[in-house]
Amino acid sequence: MEPEVGTKLGSQYLSEAKRVLKPGGKFICLTLAESHVLALLFSKLRFGWKMTVHSISQKRSNLKTFMVVAEKENSVLLHDITSSFDLLSIGRNDNQGSGMREALENENQIRRDCNNGSDLLYSHEDLKLGIKGNLAEFTGGRRIKFTLGGQGSNFSYRAVLLDAQKQTEPFVYHCGVFLVPKTRAHEWLFCSEEGQWQVVESSQAARLIMVFLDSSHIGATMEDIQNDLSPMVTQLAPRNDDEEARIPYMMASDGIKKRDTVHEVTSSLTGKVVVEDVVYESTPSNPEGVSPSSDLAFRRLVFKRTEGLIQSEALLVEDGEILEQPQNEKTKTVSQSKRKGNKKRNQESSGPLMKVSHDYLASSYHTGIISGFTLVSSYLKNAESCGKMVKTVIIGLGAGLLPMFLHGCLPFSDIEAVELDPVMLSVGNDYFGFTQTDRLKVHIADGIKFIRDITNYETPSEETSNTVPKPQSTSSNGDSTAYNVKGGTCPDILIIDVDSADSSGGLTCPASEFIEETFLLSVKRALPQHGLFVVNLVSRSQSVKDMVVSRMKKVFDHLFGLQLEEEDDVNVVLFGLCSETVISESDIPESAVILEGLLKCQRSETKQSIIDATKKLKCWK
Repeated sequence: MEPEVGTKLGSQYLSEAKRVLKPGGKFICLTLAESHVLALLFSKLRFGWKMTVHSISQKRSNLKTFMVVAEKENSVLLHDITSSFDLLSIGRNDNQGSGMREALENENQIRRDCNNGSDLLYSHEDLKLGIKGNLAEFTGGRRIKFTLGGQGSNFSYRAVLLDAQKQTEPFVYHCGVFLVPKTRAHEWLFCSEEGQWQVVESSQAARLIMVFLDSSHIGATMEDIQNDLSPMVTQLAPRNDDEEARIPYMMASDGIKKRDTVHEVTSSLTGKVVVEDVVYESTPSNPEGVSPSSDLAFRRLVFKRTEGLIQSEALLVEDGEILEQPQNEKTKTVSQSKRKGNKKRNQESSGPLMKVSHDYLASSYHTGIISGFTLVSSYLKNAESCGKMVKTVIIGLGAGLLPMFLHGCLPFSDIEAVELDPVMLSVGNDYFGFTQTDRLKVHIADGIKFIRDITNYETPSEETSNTVPKPQSTSSNGDSTAYNVKGGTCPDILIIDVDSADSSGGLTCPASEFIEETFLLSVKRALPQHGLFVVNLVSRSQSVKDMVVSRMKKVFDHLFGLQLEEEDDVNVVLFGLCSETVISESDIPESAVILEGLLKCQRSETKQSIIDATKKLKCWK
């Protein structure tokens, strides 16, 4: 159960232990109670097991050892986990004990909710035990959310089993599989119960298994997915007299009505980079200033190494400018062409000129990041009142959309973006309208070294001021900038917004180096007491997410989390705070009002989406 490896081996081991034990047999686990271990242990031994946790005292160690004893029953009853120690007394003075207490309380709440009929996420193993009835029988109106995959499977999936509510005409299929791509999983038709029943009706299947694809399936062909799912789906199909009846695989389109490739470039650091303009089949309500009759067009930045992950996305709006085309001039110079790169003609050559909008947030995680500024809104308000600039450092430029938005909506912010790949700066300049100003600068540098240089520098004394060099990084225009923790140039807000070049370990964003404990400690040293640390975390692996959260809890005094969408458990934004005193969840609405007053957004719906997102902020430490 090493966090970097994920849960595959641990899950496989527990499945075998469950298989070989007879009713009355016991599984015993000695553990230090790491959160990712308990999460798997409690969920895998949930139905048909009696579980007790004991604390083992060790005189020569500061760490507690816990013994988990699970007894197999000849039933699928769900019991609370009991403990042989006082839950109220454990964990008062140590993180390990409080972690165990929190895990026990959360798991027992899940078990009580399940016994009360709540809509929970079951595992495929749970369903095979019969906890939701005999799946070989068709039961009209039955709907079960569950997970597929694990032992013997290449991938894991989130799925919903639906038995048709009514039969107006004979079913064409006794069972069907409907694949939902990541880009469409958030749509009402697929994420709401009412919408899912509509899909069942149109599929003409008695039972439909709706499978949601995500970032972990990037690079897999539909044949790979189908071959992986087929053995599991066969076990979930209802009994059918026709042994040769096939189970069809259906799929929603990627939701894109029109796609134009604007630019492609290959970087030695990032690989193939694509800029594309797309029109979606279904889009949100038209933003202010956009004609309701026109299709909304978006410009996207995509890395081929993680094709299913949109790195940056921006709304295209009418520019109002006229693109001059001299009759005698058939070609443009390279510099002229690049200056027009962030603009395009709409539909036909006679249409209006389009440009990237920097006052609209097309990416929901950007909205989530800015909503977290609520946690330091009092400091931001004081800074604005005193005429003080708030320094924000963003590691990872992308197309430059987040720094450009902050530059426009928070006039008192001094923003510095750190980007390892110079190709990204060129793409941002040429195709997304990114522009540097006196309070928006880009440094082509290693983000980790950039932060550590801040923390490693100490203001020299007068005697040594001529011999101790200041750490420097090179800005995009070749200038050198010195950073001094005590001199006041350390960031007030630090945002990590980078992807991982290798997501095989289960971590899509950020790169693993940015969540190592040594780097997190560097961040804490770099931030002042009022500082805010923001991480955009993308992972399908619960053990990986638990590991990241555990490390951040260990380093920072307080931790808040924001899950972007209820049905999306892949993307979470984490906020670490250094101060011992911090606002509570009950104070967030009042602090959000302060942030709302500070935001100078041109679009009212953009500001409202940020404030609405503050309601999802939860205190995790």
